[in-house]
Amino acid sequence: MVRHRGTDSGSRDCGECRNLSRHDGNRAVPVAGCPYSLLAEALPAAAYPLRNPAIWKRVAKALLILALSFALPSVSAREKDTAQYGAGLIVNLPFPESEVTQAVEDVAENGIIRGSKEYNKDDYITGAKALSSSRAFPAWTDGGKVFYKVRTNALDPRNFKNGGDVGTLTVRYVVQPQAEANTVLRIDAVFVELFRKTAHPSNGTVESSEYKDIHDHLEALELMKKQTAEAEKEKAQQFARNQRVAAAKATTAVSIPQPATVPEPLSDMTPHSGASKGSAQTLEQHLQDLRRQVERVVKAPGAPLKSAPFHTASTLASLKQGTEILIVISTPYWYGVETHDGQHGWIPRDQLEPVP
Repeated sequence: MVRHRGTDSGSRDCGECRNLSRHDGNRAVPVAGCPYSLLAEALPAAAYPLRNPAIWKRVAKALLILALSFALPSVSAREKDTAQYGAGLIVNLPFPESEVTQAVEDVAENGIIRGSKEYNKDDYITGAKALSSSRAFPAWTDGGKVFYKVRTNALDPRNFKNGGDVGTLTVRYVVQPQAEANTVLRIDAVFVELFRKTAHPSNGTVESSEYKDIHDHLEALELMKKQTAEAEKEKAQQFARNQRVAAAKATTAVSIPQPATVPEPLSDMTPHSGASKGSAQTLEQHLQDLRRQVERVVKAPGAPLKSAPFHTASTLASLKQGTEILIVISTPYWYGVETHDGQHGWIPRDQLEPVP
């Protein structure tokens, strides 16, 4: 119902416009001759459409689409934020610095970067080289020993933030001693594009994979130390047993009085001499058998003495053909050995042969 301002008390209706309350659908029908019919015709276009349910449905649908368009990017952003890019890895290891350094050197020189790949069919990136410095990271000034493993011309390596070009992948290892039996190891990885020189930090996968490789090397070194100690202990115990047996035999021979005998003819002494010679030969044969069990020689053309039972482990020395070694530890594929100069290491079983 249209009300006109200016009427008595401002609340009375125009008599001629009372019929404006009649509607034809969403449109009011004005009364002919009403001076406010023009207003009556305009009023429904501004107010009455809001009462149409179809319009409200379209508005609600538009608001829903708008809300989703704002919500989806925020969810994606939260998912990206969960990856800690550039955080690196820092771990306190219960191993002395010398052992951790040895394991890190082995991994830095193995030519493999784990935790990333260039193609989906690959398990890791190959062709990396160990270097003493790199421009991918600022100069390290906090002490300790620093090692680098670098792969140039890497194509879109996985697990680096917003990577997608050709560049250099660099892994940095920092070894810092802590107390006497502990060592702090820090690992960081970064990918730097070749042309734009943009640095892309790792999401942590490379660091954790490289650490696992280092930890496996440390466990192998610890096992070698334990087995070497046990073998040395067994050798000492065997030597002590042999000494006791020899001492007991010597004591028995001295304590038993020998009866006086008439010298026998030389012909009668011959069997005793043969028996003595036979026992000496038996002892020598036994020693030869023992030697064959624990001694080997290096086959042609020579063999590398490895720091751990891995082909990718660092080489401690190159042993020439015919070099004699002592077996300390025996595994299905490797021998833990000791050289004549006291150096310990590992050699593949198929590169050794029995002593001739």
